[in-house]
Amino acid sequence: MSEDFVLAADLGGTNLRMAAIDRQGKILYCTKRETPRGEAADEIVGAIVESANECRKNCAGYRVEAISAAVPATVSASDGLIVTAPNLPALNNFKMAAALENKLGVKAILENDANAAAVGENWLGVSKGYKNSIYVTLGTGVGGGIIVDGKVLRGGGGRTAGEIGHLCVEAFGAPCGCGSVGCVEQYSSASAIVRIAEELKAQYAESSLRNKTQLNAFEVFQAGKNGDELALEVFRQMGFYLGVAITSLLNILNPEIIVIGGGASAGWELFAPQMQETVCRRAYGGSAVRAKIMRGELGDDAGISGAARLAFDSSG
Repeated sequence: MSEDFVLAADLGGTNLRMAAIDRQGKILYCTKRETPRGEAADEIVGAIVESANECRKNCAGYRVEAISAAVPATVSASDGLIVTAPNLPALNNFKMAAALENKLGVKAILENDANAAAVGENWLGVSKGYKNSIYVTLGTGVGGGIIVDGKVLRGGGGRTAGEIGHLCVEAFGAPCGCGSVGCVEQYSSASAIVRIAEELKAQYAESSLRNKTQLNAFEVFQAGKNGDELALEVFRQMGFYLGVAITSLLNILNPEIIVIGGGASAGWELFAPQMQETVCRRAYGGSAVRAKIMRGELGDDAGISGAARLAFDSSG
């Protein structure tokens, strides 16, 4: 008798991961390939379909119930529509779910990648068992997903709730790609780590980063682990501004737990003390004491696990 599994895709600007996942969250088979960079949405759909078929082929004895795709985009989940995908503009205004259903012959679900990661951590990770949680992802930018009473908060029109990266933390701060200024994305992301380090270089003559011409966030992180004063100041600022943003989330939504994930969360030991101190000093009504703020457990598998859970939920 065949068992059920779903196909879960994590579509990034650089890589596409696809996994066959069973009802317990076990990854049965996984593939990874580069995301097509062409101008046609069909190229990306084709890559997803090829990856899905590879997973199917390697899971004989299982029955696929649905496919779910987590994408770095504003989506209308109810319509299966990608509204805007800044890093994959070929997908703007594209009905991804319908295209996948047509090619694969199974139900298709579409979700924003940060929302999917929030669901993944809530299913299998550190926020498991909590009905009200917030996931903050620190990558090239800052994203987020909000779960209220066990369901993803989507907001009016079902599209843009959870854009945590665009909480303002500095009224006259650095300009953001969204058109505003002072967004936490400009202070607590991997790209922000580099920007702040470049701006502060001249003040730290003894820093190992002083003479590097093209910094990256990992180099700043490594320097911080080695006690470099410039790097430590960068992460102190990162923690402070992230703490300001988290304080707003606590004050407004009063979650039980806030989970910090994404690649830049690797710097947890360097920014978390300042983040926690800022939250404790600023949060209203004891929410800083009640809520847990923890690093995510699932790493790169958060989004793909969440996509799988959403697919199972949709198929009953």
